[in-house]
Amino acid sequence: MRVLVTGGTGFIGSHLCDALIAKGYYVICVDNNFTGTDDNVQHLCNEKQFKVIKHDVVEQLFLDNHIDQVYHLACPASPVHYQFNPIKTIKTNILGTMNMLGLARKHRARFLQASTSEVYGDPLEHPQKESYWGNVNCVGIRACYDEGKRVAETLCFDYHRAHGVDIRVVRIFNTYGPRMAANDGRVVSNFIVQALKGEPLTVYGDGSQTRSFCYVADLVEAMIAMMGQENCIGPVNLGNPCEFTVLELARKVIALTGSSSEIVHKDLPSDDPKQRRPDITLAQERLSWVPRVELEDGLTSTIAYFKTLKDFL
Repeated sequence: MRVLVTGGTGFIGSHLCDALIAKGYYVICVDNNFTGTDDNVQHLCNEKQFKVIKHDVVEQLFLDNHIDQVYHLACPASPVHYQFNPIKTIKTNILGTMNMLGLARKHRARFLQASTSEVYGDPLEHPQKESYWGNVNCVGIRACYDEGKRVAETLCFDYHRAHGVDIRVVRIFNTYGPRMAANDGRVVSNFIVQALKGEPLTVYGDGSQTRSFCYVADLVEAMIAMMGQENCIGPVNLGNPCEFTVLELARKVIALTGSSSEIVHKDLPSDDPKQRRPDITLAQERLSWVPRVELEDGLTSTIAYFKTLKDFL
């Protein structure tokens, strides 16, 4: 089995490469390292079944050898990074997805689109089911990512209907774990870095907004299960349905790090979702999957990883 992973040097992508190599697949890792880093896959570089191609998916990619599967993860996924160059983010979501769908069509490869819970926007339905169409501000500062991912899903289904491309679409909810970038601006990494530095933990708003946190190993297991699914193309929610307030998360991180950090409050960013929790009934039924890693266990592993990043501590 020859598998292409775009965004393969990133946080989730590198863990996916690990799991695919462990299954004995030949893995081609494609990334331009805008948010990823070769350090995340350095341990795989001596594997004969692993190859890294530095490439921006906005440009077409040509491969000499056949591929069987494409996992398309390439796109900045944190607000700090996707808002840095919003037009580039939209291009990555639209042109990048078109290019990879075209590649999958050429090779007759199965294609998995890593979509996001952000397609639901600031949801009026809670928890969010796949049938919910969302509540997205199409002209807001997050739209380059939210609407970009919505269009990417549209492209997947149009390529499926028009050209018979064998697609799978998953909507990924908040995911955390080792190899998160310390500067990516996401709440788990922000809190851990601040706590380890002894700095105040920044909570936006009153901290009552909720999130659901899925450990990366659980997510990767579900993605591989979805790729192997024969009777469901998606979209399928992948995430942990256990819901926590941001304030609860901050207190857990302080306790687990043994930090003396205080909590400070700042104004809530524009279009920040008030609630975010997946309904994973479909994933349970079709993939026989449920997340297994408890938040405290996952945070403990993630904190241990961040302690090795001396440049930030």
